Amino acid sequence: MASTDALGTPERLELGYWLSSEEHDARTLVANAVAAEAFGFGTAMISDHFHPWVPEQGQSAFAWTVLGGIATATRKLRVGTGVTAPIHRLHPMTIAHAAATVEVMMPGRFFLGLGSGERLNEQATGERWPAPKERRARLEEALDVIRRLWTGRPVSHEGEHFTLERAQLFTRPASPPPIVLAAGGKQSARLAGRAADGLVGVHDDPHIVEAFEASGGTGKPRLAQVHLCWAPSEAEGRRTARHWWPIAGIPEPLLAELATPSQFAAAARAVTEDAVAEHVTCGPDPEAHLAAIKRFVAAGYTTVYLHQIGPEQCGFLQFARKELLPRLPAN
Repeated sequence: MASTDALGTPERLELGYWLSSEEHDARTLVANAVAAEAFGFGTAMISDHFHPWVPEQGQSAFAWTVLGGIATATRKLRVGTGVTAPIHRLHPMTIAHAAATVEVMMPGRFFLGLGSGERLNEQATGERWPAPKERRARLEEALDVIRRLWTGRPVSHEGEHFTLERAQLFTRPASPPPIVLAAGGKQSARLAGRAADGLVGVHDDPHIVEAFEASGGTGKPRLAQVHLCWAPSEAEGRRTARHWWPIAGIPEPLLAELATPSQFAAAARAVTEDAVAEHVTCGPDPEAHLAAIKRFVAAGYTTVYLHQIGPEQCGFLQFARKELLPRLPAN
């Protein structure tokens, strides 16, 4: 582990900015990326959803179109998908094509985040929703297909889950982008360590990082998402977080299984502010937000992406530049 400062944060730690496709329209997402770059963030991730989690969020722009806008509107910001699921909605061939094009538009600044998805975004195709084991198998097969397509050679593939016939990419970057895999448990973490260039996590659980490293992930990037809600007061932050992100209080097994925003809204009716605040730091106190970041650092993550819940992004970015970024050595 690298040397640490008084916060216990390693010198290599980086703070990133989360672009929430569910809460902001496409133009606003591009503007938020530009603002994040201007306020000192070097990296961002954008969620890739077909539906918002709940109807109140109100948005779900096609992430790949937004990435084209970000590519032309920013100069240094590194951006990745958080995350794209090669299950039903997007075929691996489509993902490979889209990712190669984005990397051409922002060379050296894009990375592809892949995951096993949620029913919320996949059921609309009418296909059967697979069990976790099958989704991991689809993810691993898709990873191989994507990398083969990025070579530029024709790819014919008859796998267990996907088929391609003489597919060939002609718009390709000089070097392919890195691929990071999302993991909510040890089995997915092992797959990420064995087959990917990095890990994406949402839990401050060191066992996930340990499983990733034990399977070949040592030295590879470990990315995490932290939900927070900066606001002038803790009470306002709690109200905002409960309104815009009630899913923070929904039991985790439901997150991958509920099928529609209306179903999530029904489940969210029983969620209280206290339940959301157990998972989201709220208010103006930088120490509270730094404590949440520190938990992920202690678990072994090297980049922590901050998801500011709600419409107030400018105030958060000002707060982050003044109170958070200077406290972390790499920033």
